[in-house]
Amino acid sequence: MNSEPQADAYHPDPRIETIAEWIGDAVHAARFPRHELRWRNDRWAAPVGLAPLDDAEWITHFGRFEPLPGNLPQPLALRYHGHQFRHYNPDLGDGRGFLFAQMRDSAPGIEGGRLLDLGTKGSGQTPWSRAGDGRLTLKGAVREILATEMLEALGVYTSKTFSVIETGEDLQRGDEPSPTRSAVMVRLSHGHIRIGTFQRLYALEETEHMAALVAYCLENYPGALPPEDAPGRDEPAVILLHQVVERMADLAASWMVAGFVHGVLNTDNMNISGESFDYGPWRWLPNWDPRFTAAYFDHSGLYAFGRQPEAVLWNCSQLATSLRVLTETAPLVAALDRFGPLYQAAMCRRFVWRLGVQSRGIEADSALIQAAEKAMVESGEAPEQFFFNHRAARNPGENEFGALLRGYQPAADVSDAFWRQDAPPGVLIDEVERIWAAIDTQDDWSELAAKVAAIRELGRQLGPAPEPAGQPVVVA
Repeated sequence: MNSEPQADAYHPDPRIETIAEWIGDAVHAARFPRHELRWRNDRWAAPVGLAPLDDAEWITHFGRFEPLPGNLPQPLALRYHGHQFRHYNPDLGDGRGFLFAQMRDSAPGIEGGRLLDLGTKGSGQTPWSRAGDGRLTLKGAVREILATEMLEALGVYTSKTFSVIETGEDLQRGDEPSPTRSAVMVRLSHGHIRIGTFQRLYALEETEHMAALVAYCLENYPGALPPEDAPGRDEPAVILLHQVVERMADLAASWMVAGFVHGVLNTDNMNISGESFDYGPWRWLPNWDPRFTAAYFDHSGLYAFGRQPEAVLWNCSQLATSLRVLTETAPLVAALDRFGPLYQAAMCRRFVWRLGVQSRGIEADSALIQAAEKAMVESGEAPEQFFFNHRAARNPGENEFGALLRGYQPAADVSDAFWRQDAPPGVLIDEVERIWAAIDTQDDWSELAAKVAAIRELGRQLGPAPEPAGQPVVVA
């Protein structure tokens, strides 16, 4: 999760070419009037062998999008459908981004390493842009840096903001002051195959392509086999759904323990690798409120904080619906039925990790979570401050939560000066706006750099999040 990535050589592996004919459209990047490098993530450039690029080479590849050696000769805008706020939309696809390159890292436990993508946001119009200009605001890019860095520190499996280059255009946006500055961003992600990718093939009755996509995912995003008693456990579509359900249950729990609200959990925003990505109107909770929403346009609270697990499970059910063309319904339902227990186990695993205490079993840990939620509601304390104050079972207090916490043994070291601060680093909306204002009005990037450094130190102090028990990685 958030362990320090290890440097490796560059290993290009454009596997997407095997299915490129029907999964995307070859496109060209926009020509921008200016290329000013604002962010390069050398921490994650190292494990994919791209840290040796100098700034001019970086801009050549991630601003002008000249192909990387041995990689895709031309970017690919992926095709997909999706449910957007539960309304099906067949008119989707990469409208302001594309898949630029694929390579391998040296992740332990996976034969040959993980297949990783470099994808873009704000790189120009594609056949799927509809009425959009295909651009990204610089503020949107800065917000994504903050979101991905904070999520990574908190143990969430997230895309990484790899590069941000300011492009010198004035953009008009209806939901923020305009004109505003423009940027092109590159993400490092564990794939870009979405639930909506399968929905498109299902809607178009492309059954052979559906089977090929399942095979592609099993080969390139390996996971655990289903339980031995699972019906249909030898069928590729069933194996894939079990893997996605496992990943999504852990993803939903990781957002909840992080106090994070994604904002737009549409099926086209759900990556089958279980990786969190595509950050628009995200927020961190100012206090523990299940009704809190991130998107101003989410009038019904469909994607409110407390409804995120429900939304993720609903999205998994749409994948199951699409996979029915390859298998029977019953084995798919059995896979979906695992979500609840897997989610609860992930909540307990991640909650005690963030508190820095030893698990006492799912029953006791679940009671601790309920008491912690009650304590946060009563105190109005932000989750970041709550977890910081009680790390390693310290400061238990006299309420129900404190009584339960006293029964837990510390599992973390809080002797470092980091834990003697008044507060941990956070990215509540006022802080985000303050950092952006310094950039927008004074071109001062020092506040952003300082925040990222503080967030990374938080991640170092917390250490890697725990992996699910009994889930060996296998190559399908």
